[in-house]
Amino acid sequence: MRQFALFLRSLLFTTVMMVATVVWSCVCLLCAPLPYNQRFWVTSRWNVFVIWCAKTICGINYQIKGYDNLPDAPAILLSKHQSAWETIFLLPNMKRPLVFVFKKEILYIPFFGWGMALLRMIPIDRKQGKNSFAQVVKIGKRRLADGQWIIMFPEGTRIPVGQKGKYKSGGTRLAVETQSVVVPIAHNAGECWPKGSFIKKPGTITVSIGKPISPENHSADSLMHEVENWIESEMRVISPHVYKGG
Repeated sequence: MRQFALFLRSLLFTTVMMVATVVWSCVCLLCAPLPYNQRFWVTSRWNVFVIWCAKTICGINYQIKGYDNLPDAPAILLSKHQSAWETIFLLPNMKRPLVFVFKKEILYIPFFGWGMALLRMIPIDRKQGKNSFAQVVKIGKRRLADGQWIIMFPEGTRIPVGQKGKYKSGGTRLAVETQSVVVPIAHNAGECWPKGSFIKKPGTITVSIGKPISPENHSADSLMHEVENWIESEMRVISPHVYKGG
């Protein structure tokens, strides 16, 4: 019975989210002429609504540790990646507007991609190799100068709970290039919103924000090593039951 109840709640949540996506994308298109900060606020209300629905319908609560660690300065956020939840949650809940670096194919997704296209994100063509990173640096410098923060997921893809992906140094290379601090973020969203699973599980997600790390006297690799160590150590604080014996 419990599994059936979880299925029904997850079905209701998914249905509501899909309907909201269609409605919000139309609203976003109508708001396209507005100044960017207003457009960003309107678009991010979809995120706020979806997180509220996840809490109300599926019982997914959250808590934030270390919010005061967020700096009043240009920054690059480097986050653990377990779920779709954090990509939705982080956008409206940081101190500055976020700029995501993502594969350009996302822009082709009906409704959702259209809304993303109206924001100042950094879509990349992975086929371009080194040229794509040069584009990230070029646009990233402009976004940081405009007062926005850049967020990247160094593992590149969603990693199952209790596992660790290969941390790539793109985010820290950008930090070194722009001399911006990096802020590591750990969370256990995958315990409630598992990768590739339709079923959403009730529980409390902990989002833990680390202290800013300066790129000074760091190479991209040494900076990423420090970020990786903090995130993976913090994961064992957030989810000790998952890492038993690890």
